[in-house]
Amino acid sequence: MNSLSGTAALLRLCLRRDRLVLPVWVVLLGALPLLYAVSFEGLYPTAADRRAFYLGTEAVPAQAALVGPIFGSDLGALVSWRAGLMLTLVPLAAILTVVRHTRGEEDAGRIELIGSTAVGRFAGLTAAVLVAGGGVTATGLLSFLSLWAFGLPVAGSVAFGASIVVVGAVFVGCAGLAAQVASGARAARGYALGVLAAAFVLRAIGDIGSGTLSWFSPIGWSAQVRPFADERWWPLLLSLAAAAAFCAAAFVAANRRDLGSGLRAERRGRVAAVPSLAGPVALAWRLSRGTTVVWTVGLALFGIAIGSSTDGIGDQLGSSAAISDALGKFGGTTIEQSFIAVVLSMVGIMVAAYSASAVLRLHGEEESGLAEIVLATSVSRHRWPAGHLLFAVLGPAWLLLVVGLTIGLTYGSATGDMSRELPSVVVGALAQLPAVWVVTAIGVALFGAVPRFATVLWAVLGGFVALGQIGSVVGMPQPLLDLSPFTHTPRLPGAAVSLAPIAALVVVAVAIGLGGFAAFRRRDLRG
Repeated sequence: MNSLSGTAALLRLCLRRDRLVLPVWVVLLGALPLLYAVSFEGLYPTAADRRAFYLGTEAVPAQAALVGPIFGSDLGALVSWRAGLMLTLVPLAAILTVVRHTRGEEDAGRIELIGSTAVGRFAGLTAAVLVAGGGVTATGLLSFLSLWAFGLPVAGSVAFGASIVVVGAVFVGCAGLAAQVASGARAARGYALGVLAAAFVLRAIGDIGSGTLSWFSPIGWSAQVRPFADERWWPLLLSLAAAAAFCAAAFVAANRRDLGSGLRAERRGRVAAVPSLAGPVALAWRLSRGTTVVWTVGLALFGIAIGSSTDGIGDQLGSSAAISDALGKFGGTTIEQSFIAVVLSMVGIMVAAYSASAVLRLHGEEESGLAEIVLATSVSRHRWPAGHLLFAVLGPAWLLLVVGLTIGLTYGSATGDMSRELPSVVVGALAQLPAVWVVTAIGVALFGAVPRFATVLWAVLGGFVALGQIGSVVGMPQPLLDLSPFTHTPRLPGAAVSLAPIAALVVVAVAIGLGGFAAFRRRDLRG
């Protein structure tokens, strides 16, 4: 039998399973450059305004570390710089897609069933690579078309779209290789995300230094294509070569391992569990501690970078009336306060993704059959999910507190007014928590009532992001924008605080969450 037999059928299966999630991340990420183009044109209508922004941004090293290098003051160059976050977000989506359709399916036992039919050894990996690669390509194509339709130069639009496609392709191959090396889906995601984090750090350190380290990062290669700033095409070849090498290594590794195992053997555990692992809460902590630590470190570094660059943000943004009006919607009395409010609203969405992942771990445990093993003991039907939900509820509170403390401490140190800035920023960060809990509650409801569609939670979160980040720019009706819980969070620091929206969000979250919890107790496992 041909090793690729059945690839077409598995490809159709993968596309069917991703019929909601795949279009959401393709459209959301692909439309980001257009959103930035509209924003920059409105906020910086003249060449002088854009030049002032360019000079201010170039003078703030933290901005280069977070987003990437800025190569010019033309509208296209500014859009390309601001959309540099896509060089990290698109690989992230690619990694999650590949691992879900390879080791995720293998851990659930479905690959073993499919493999007993007329399906070749490489069919599953090939289908996963094609689905993720197709999503990456569609995202780059949509980015190119949106920028070109907006009126930006064709060459720069092509260069930007191509830079997105090639960096995504590198991590499609990286995730495919990680799926063969690791002993399970969780480890595979950890390996691939570790490579992505290392690439981001190398690019960040390189961009605030001499630039040498950036050339050791696939993200840095795509940034050096320099769309709309005397494009350089040859760095694309570096990414294509790396993508080909990763993919080739993935298929070689797939041919040398047994089904259900990885090239790297799983570490042997203790003969008997330590007392600290007794109970569902301890088990949930053991499963989530690695993710929580990574998120804590990442958001702490993010908060330090934001806090250290906020003091000079007024000079960077300039005196444009459009900027003042836009930031004024966030209620701050100063540009710096409004900027922090904008950042905290974005962090709220990021932390909601952490919470969604924690909730969906319940779904993963149930699908893999591990929940049945736990529930076969003296653990009751309400104690098992409660252990995981404890971290889905309290984890976001901890992460928001970390962000508030790091931004407040660094910004307060820069301004010399720690006693005022630190409390206001911490309160502003924690004010995002009720909206995050609404997302958590929706995940609980989906898991409890319709577990088959639990992963739709990512589409729901993507819809909230679209309403907040795109809907307000294109002028969607306010009742439609109000569907997102993040619309109702207070814009702190600096704005007046109203407790009514916060209380309403908490009540909605509790009601939806309790409903989902009750539905789980009444249904069968894998029901």
